[in-house]
Amino acid sequence: MSPPRIIAGRHRGRRLEVPSGLSVRPTAERLREAFFSILQHQRPPLAGAHFVDLFAGSGAVGLEALSRGAGRLTAVESDRLAVAALRRNLAKLDETGRCRLVTGDATRLGRASEPADIVYLDPPYQSGLAKAALQSLLAGGWLGAATLVVVELAAKEAYTPAASFAVEDERRYGAGRIVLLRPAEPAA
Repeated sequence: MSPPRIIAGRHRGRRLEVPSGLSVRPTAERLREAFFSILQHQRPPLAGAHFVDLFAGSGAVGLEALSRGAGRLTAVESDRLAVAALRRNLAKLDETGRCRLVTGDATRLGRASEPADIVYLDPPYQSGLAKAALQSLLAGGWLGAATLVVVELAAKEAYTPAASFAVEDERRYGAGRIVLLRPAEPAA
């Protein structure tokens, strides 16, 4: 497998480093391209957005967001080899100033200083970690009323979001699929 590349924006065509081994599975270019095309028609807009990338790996999704105009990135990753690759990718693209790198467990986030505009969760396929990460986002104040949350899963992975989220869309691309969620409106 060749290293992933940034598809569009100011870093278009730049290759990213990925640690060897099975600890990181970069989001396929086809799925990333489709996701960012969908974002063009969503609110909030990507331009200037605070983009949060959970289970960030080497940073392909978050760095793509910065390349396409996100204002800042918070990337959360626990694997030490992936964190090292992400740091090198940030430096290579000269994006360290717009990224806050959190080395830790995406299912045990601390308090957010402000809600994110867009959150991308890409837990290991078939791990069941999306539910715990979503609960951590809610508990830590990472989500506002308009935050768009995107969960990447294996195409055939069983997934039912908690009642505190409303499904806006779901699409399959090859071996993966994305589910677009918003925090549900509280019952009156």
